[in-house]
Amino acid sequence: MTNFQTLRGMPDLLPSQTECWQKVEDLARNHFLRAGLKEIRTPLLEQTELFNRGIGENTDVVGKEMYSFLDRGNRPCTLRPEGTASVVRAVIQNGLLNQGAQRLWYNGPMFRYERPQAGRQRQFHQIGVEFFGLSSVRSDAEIITIAWDFLNELGIQGLSLQINTLGTMDDRKKYRKELVTWLENVFDFLDEDSQRKLKSNPLRILDSKNPKIQEMLDEAPVLMDYLSNESEQRFLKLQSILSKLKIPFQLNLKLVRGLDYYCHTAFEIISDQLGAQATVCGGGRYDTLVEQLGGISTPSIGWAIGMERLLILLGDDFSTKTSTDVYIINRGEDVYINALVLAREIRLANFSVELDYSGSAISKQFKRANKSSASWVIILGENDLSNDEVRIKSLNTKHENIKQHISKITDINYIINIISL
Repeated sequence: MTNFQTLRGMPDLLPSQTECWQKVEDLARNHFLRAGLKEIRTPLLEQTELFNRGIGENTDVVGKEMYSFLDRGNRPCTLRPEGTASVVRAVIQNGLLNQGAQRLWYNGPMFRYERPQAGRQRQFHQIGVEFFGLSSVRSDAEIITIAWDFLNELGIQGLSLQINTLGTMDDRKKYRKELVTWLENVFDFLDEDSQRKLKSNPLRILDSKNPKIQEMLDEAPVLMDYLSNESEQRFLKLQSILSKLKIPFQLNLKLVRGLDYYCHTAFEIISDQLGAQATVCGGGRYDTLVEQLGGISTPSIGWAIGMERLLILLGDDFSTKTSTDVYIINRGEDVYINALVLAREIRLANFSVELDYSGSAISKQFKRANKSSASWVIILGENDLSNDEVRIKSLNTKHENIKQHISKITDINYIINIISL
């Protein structure tokens, strides 16, 4: 018989893990609700061309990492490798851009065929925020604030915010020309990856993970020297707002986004606890992407957080067990039916109830009840049933003075009042 296993890089999330995930997701949902964001959910499967245009055909994601195939209608399809392109497609297709500025968030699985490693699997998950129709530098500051405060609300330590400006397209054209000239002069000293990027996407060399390349780039031209006055003033305004918000930041002039639709603000929130995979949150302004994907010209900015890396940072201490309010001990077939009725009534009163199915001795069921973290135990035995009674006992030390209560099985209100203590 075949023993089926998960595909590489696509792990299961077991109940003990999903409790942590749910806690993060609940905190995110409440955090975004307070910030006035609306949730959007997009399909896992999209037309391949959406990502070719939205991510860039010369990127590793499109060229090497996408899960793409022809469906039964012979249409090229791809499992989404990131969230932004799908959200852009959704707001265009559904006419949301005609309804004013949109402040949206999403959460869900993404897929990339890359080498699995700590914090990144082939099926991974992202929480992201996207603003559409907002061009002011104040919106840049707000979206950074939402990310920064969310991570701090989770209690993550060792974070730092790095910001840069990419200027306008004209700024980058001037800079790109000077950078390419400089890189061509040191071409023989570049690694293979950087040599390849020089031909297709030279700005991406700036965020090379190779320490030797980074050391060389200390002598390279910097984009800041090629900014227009308008771009420079915009970036200074962002820094001023972040300072007033008391959000600490560092300038990182090598922080770039290689595609032409990115402009002005680029930022990352990094952790000193993740080693080489230091980025927790990455984002930036992409004012021409909506138009590039078929919509009207729409200033936009967004960010994404990887859930797997987030959970690594949160660690085991973040784990929380779901508490049980009531554990029902019962023995005997006739008794079980009454226990099920009782469990249902208590659940309808908004309490969590675990019902013992074992049929084992009452003493053994008591041991399981003590391990369940329940606050109360209700005992229903055959003798109790004949007397139309249940016994209620506190398992919580704060109710240790409450030894036991006897109640009629049908007296649900009395039972609810006791376990509400």
